[in-house]
Amino acid sequence: MTVDSQLAGLLTLIEAGTPMHQQTPAEARAGFRTLTVDMRQPESVVPVRAVEETTVGGAEGDLAARVYRPEADGPVPTVVMFHGGGFVIGDLETHDNMARTICAGTGSVVVSVDYRLAPEHPFPAAPMDAVAATLDVMERRAQLGGSDLVAVAGDSAGANLSAVVAQQVPEVAAQLLLYPVTDMGGQYPSHEENGTGYFLDMPTMQWFGAQYVPEGTEPTDPRLSPLHGDLTQVAPAVVATAGFDPLRDEGDAYAKALEAAGVRVVHRTYPAMIHGFMDMGAFSSGAKTAVDDAVAAFAELLDSLPRP
Repeated sequence: MTVDSQLAGLLTLIEAGTPMHQQTPAEARAGFRTLTVDMRQPESVVPVRAVEETTVGGAEGDLAARVYRPEADGPVPTVVMFHGGGFVIGDLETHDNMARTICAGTGSVVVSVDYRLAPEHPFPAAPMDAVAATLDVMERRAQLGGSDLVAVAGDSAGANLSAVVAQQVPEVAAQLLLYPVTDMGGQYPSHEENGTGYFLDMPTMQWFGAQYVPEGTEPTDPRLSPLHGDLTQVAPAVVATAGFDPLRDEGDAYAKALEAAGVRVVHRTYPAMIHGFMDMGAFSSGAKTAVDDAVAAFAELLDSLPRP
């Protein structure tokens, strides 16, 4: 198996720039917005019925958030979404199309949350915000999706936060984990196999960790590494991993651990994809197919859940 041929050109473009681990957080955030927002073509923006700005309660005050409403009528699930970006970069704009895709593809109301980022707000600010925001959305679900079903979703660091929330908030009904960070202290073959040349590389992962994790933090803290948490009662999950992602093996390990704990798991693997494929459909038909498949699996999972 080789990497998706249409993503090869994007990788060449990315490699021509300054590596993220050689940038300041502000520079990295600006560069990520250029890639995900400025290069987005209008025709690739997924339509939804309505989008509105709002706030949700965080651990230490209100957080900016954005509500996406689908075309569906009647009570629908509410999905609390957390963006990726290594806990350092990313925002509501960089993951606007991801939220739209989940909204349209599942017929759910999506609430995208702008949690606090490192290094200004290191661990555990992000998981504390994620839990607080989810609880706040649950209090307001009647005005959001309208049904009692509240799920979580995220990619990369956002998938890490979703997994943490699912462990800490038993009322979460389902989770969508796209190429998740699950074990920040572990070592896996995919770290070495895919550690250079595939968008997310090991020096950048280490740079993210240095910004996010205070010195002396226990790497097996479940709020940091959900693979080490109690999985026995968590919500059913869709876990998606990419073949050329350094995070592949820890995502696979999380899917297997969930299954071993008796949790219903739909594990999707995309051998030709790279980290971040969720927002690469405009560059690659293969990425779009993978995104559509993962979101369809999540929609099927949501549809299968009993309505309280």
